[in-house]
Formats: sequence, C-alpha cells, structure tokens
Amino acid sequence: MSAVRPTVIKIGGSTLGAADTSLEDIVAFHAAGGRPIVVHGGGAMITDWLTRMNVASEFVNGLRSTSAEALDVVVGVLRGVVNARLVAEIGALGGRAVGVSGVDGGAVRAERYDERLGFVGRVTAVDGRFFLDLLQAGVIPVVAPIGLEPPAQPLNINADTVAGEIARAVSAERLIFLTDVDGLLDRDRVLIPTLDVRAAEALRGAGTLAGGMIPKIDACFRAAEVGAIAYVANGMQPATTQRILAGQALGTRVGFPGEG
Repeated sequence: MSAVRPTVIKIGGSTLGAADTSLEDIVAFHAAGGRPIVVHGGGAMITDWLTRMNVASEFVNGLRSTSAEALDVVVGVLRGVVNARLVAEIGALGGRAVGVSGVDGGAVRAERYDERLGFVGRVTAVDGRFFLDLLQAGVIPVVAPIGLEPPAQPLNINADTVAGEIARAVSAERLIFLTDVDGLLDRDRVLIPTLDVRAAEALRGAGTLAGGMIPKIDACFRAAEVGAIAYVANGMQPATTQRILAGQALGTRVGFPGEG
C-alpha cells in the first residue's frame, strides 16, 4: 500500500455548480500522486426535488427529518444525480472517479437514533479498507452521504459527519471542508484562522459556533484525533484546494495545540 496518506475533501452542497476550481484541483492532485477521497452534500438540490415532488420535509435541530417517502428522494438525488454528475465532471477533466455511497460494501454503517428525524442515521462504523482499496486501484472515490443500517436499510446522514468519520477510518493526512464562507467567523464576521478545542467550546457557548458549522468543526476534531490536519475554507474561491494542499494558510485550521 502506498505510504501517501489520503486527503478527504468535502464539497458542500452550497458550492456545487459554482464557478470554482475544486474539481480541477482534485484531479491535478490525484495526477500528481495524491490520494483524494471526495465526500459531497446536496441539500439544496434535495430541497428542490422534495418541493417538485410535493413531499413534506422539516428540520429538527438543523437536521432534515426524513420520512420513508423523503428518503427515496434523498437517495435518488444524492446517489443518482449529484454523485453521478460529480463523477462525470471529474472524468471530463481527465480524472478517473468511482461513485459510491456508504451502502456500497456496507462501507458506512449507521443507526437511527431519534424518532423525530425518521430515516436519519448516525455513523456507527466505517470500513476504511473499502476506501483504501479504491485508492489503491487508482481511482478517486466520490462518496454520497448515505449509510447502511443492517441488514438492508439506507439512512440519510450528515455529509460533514461522514467526511470526518471516513477521515478517521483511513488515517487521513488532511480533511478539507469546502464551503461558501471563508471559514469560521467571529461575531464581527472576521475569520478565525486557527481553532482548538478550548476556543471551540467558548465559541459554541457564546453562540458564535452554530448551525451548519457545528458538524464541520466536530468532524475536524474527530479527524484531528488521528493526526489529520483539518481546514474549513471557501471553496467558491479559485484554487482554494490547490493552495491548501500546497501548504498555504487558508480558512480556519482546526486541531489541537502543538500539532503539525
């Protein structure tokens, strides 16, 4: 197995289709010997399709409550539309990608945990070897955030959480969250360049760390526990991924004091 540790890159649903260079950066990184794993969201498109199909949906504590009917739409959009589109775009850029979800090979196991959320899961286990074998085969795994509740129930999972747990399972060198803001911002909307556990808890208590940023930061710390360098950065800016991979300080770097 290659000594190069993987890099997990999560592309946010809010940046999908934006005029950024994320996929170009990923293809170039892979061609140069890097080992990227791409995890994607797709919440905006899911909302659009649920509306089109007149399927009711609501949010509970920031998570989409997913009925059996809504789950079919979620799986169809994430695995069948967004995932296939990203794989096709990577191919058009000269890359070689394979689209998967956590259901494939039982790679991401999950369980339901809140009846208010319906078919929403939390991750219970990730088969890191599944993703490492794909990398060893020379392809870029593109992962839809759908997990498997054994024996045969797909579950909707927060994509940020999936990215963090995959990063842990493969002992990633880096975890990069590409979103539509410059990183974690303070109350004055000024970028916080570095974040440790103590600062994160203070910001959480003050309500500055809130909403969709919480699972990103939590995932960063989960990955940092196994030595990953984690970032939250603006994927809508040109060459963000390329610049981070080259060692530039962009966005918010998340980790523990003294690491790296």
